[in-house]
Amino acid sequence: MNKVEICGIDTSALKTLSEEKKRELLIKARAGDTAAREEMIMGNLRLVLSVAGRFNPKNDSPDDLFQVGCIGLIKAIDNFNLDLGVRFSTYAVPMIIGELRRYQRDNNAVRVSRGVRDLAYRALGVKEEISREEGRDATVAEIAKRLGVTERAVGEAMEAIVEPISIFDSVYGDGEDKMFVIDKLSGDEDPDRDWVESFTLAEALKKLNEREKNIVRLRYYRGKTQMEIAEEIGISQAQVSRLEKGAIEKLRKYMS
Repeated sequence: MNKVEICGIDTSALKTLSEEKKRELLIKARAGDTAAREEMIMGNLRLVLSVAGRFNPKNDSPDDLFQVGCIGLIKAIDNFNLDLGVRFSTYAVPMIIGELRRYQRDNNAVRVSRGVRDLAYRALGVKEEISREEGRDATVAEIAKRLGVTERAVGEAMEAIVEPISIFDSVYGDGEDKMFVIDKLSGDEDPDRDWVESFTLAEALKKLNEREKNIVRLRYYRGKTQMEIAEEIGISQAQVSRLEKGAIEKLRKYMS
């Protein structure tokens, strides 16, 4: 989503509208003014760009996501109630997100039933609500209770919408120093366990910041001592020890 040009539109030149201007255009559009409707659409493309940027473009091009997001924007413009007393973006963002989620659901390579996906997205909504209300991550039990379903149903639904990992996804590293999932799969006596552990480790490593990832890579994949690492990245051995310990605790917590 960092492209300068998407669908032939120079995103660096996208304009924004004031709330007063949006209301004025919405009133005119509601009265049948097509020029005002067009100006309202063009004046909110930056909002579409921002929302579409939250979605993983791995399987869908930025252009496709942007176009689908525009459909959500147009629906929001055509259905927004001026008497609601809320900002247009407050109404438009969920509409755009909903359109993008439906698109990814219907175009996912791994087919998941509509009911399971709907439950997963409702669960994500509840998870966000609890996070805003409590300032912490919600448990599966809390989500299930609010939705009136079993914990198992919530867990299975949430797992169903997780994008499958490729054996050619990188676990860590850049350029020639990359390590891929397939590199961590061995032919030991229990291959199923190796697959599960490799996938879990790949996800766990994403939870670390860049310095922690680098220390884990140097320490456990390159076999360097804490002193060697300290000299290489320019910090003390004590700092390396502390960062390594913190990284391992994060990995252990995520993988447990």
